Amino acid sequence: MMAWRTLCGAPPRIIAHRGASGHRPEHSVQAYALAFAQGADVVEPDVLPSRDGVLFVRHDIDLGPTTDIARRAEFATRARRIDGKPQWWIGDFAAAELDALRCVQHNPLRSREYDGQSAILRLSHLLEMARAAGCIVDVELKDPDYFRTLGFDPARLLESELRIAGMIGADAPVWLECFDHAVLRELHARCGNRCFALIESMPDANALRELAMWARGVAPPKNLLWNAAGIDSGLVAATQAAGLEAHAWTFRDDGDGTPFASPGAELDAAFALGVDALFCDFPETALARRAGFENQ
Repeated sequence: MMAWRTLCGAPPRIIAHRGASGHRPEHSVQAYALAFAQGADVVEPDVLPSRDGVLFVRHDIDLGPTTDIARRAEFATRARRIDGKPQWWIGDFAAAELDALRCVQHNPLRSREYDGQSAILRLSHLLEMARAAGCIVDVELKDPDYFRTLGFDPARLLESELRIAGMIGADAPVWLECFDHAVLRELHARCGNRCFALIESMPDANALRELAMWARGVAPPKNLLWNAAGIDSGLVAATQAAGLEAHAWTFRDDGDGTPFASPGAELDAAFALGVDALFCDFPETALARRAGFENQ
């Protein structure tokens, strides 16, 4: 068996990005059930609060693109007008109202066969599903400034949810991630769960050393792993030299794989660099590619 170049020497984990979102509407019960069935190592939900402080598994504040709210007459007058277009912001709705909505596919290149079949998930429900499946959950706290406009402390809100679920601490099967590193560090202090700092630009050595004081890793976009010619940028090696894992996002079968010849070749390039985890919309493809790479 080959020796992986990951920080711990184990095979890289495959993270089902918003569930198996390449096949089912993102963040739907069906997307997560499929990810579990396909054998994903980790599932990745984003969370946002309702008006009454219940955490729902949603990526966007506007519910219009990913739910059927625009077709529900009872909510027609609740839309905000943003640049002349209607938007239904999640924080304007109570949890009981959100429970009535159904997930739809927002990507025009993907199947709409499963539209309307799944209620939108509360985080508490997904944690129960993951516990039953024995799967790690990598929770991204979205838009903490928006939480504050609703009068909530975002760290406390998520901490409370995890304590109720009994998923607190470094050994808990819940990881935490956020672009706001101050909030993420506060969550780490409160909960002790493994934390991964989402980044959008290349960190310098000082930044990595500071993150290593409390975070388990960083999560960069995959384009930071290599240059336009597909040459290693050195990010993975620098991250691991600081004692941190590198979790890269987001790999998709229906992307073009640039700068590589195909999405499969792109996955192989990430494995070769020693990336510790990969966010994937089609987890079964990444799992199969990982198995093939290991057996080369």
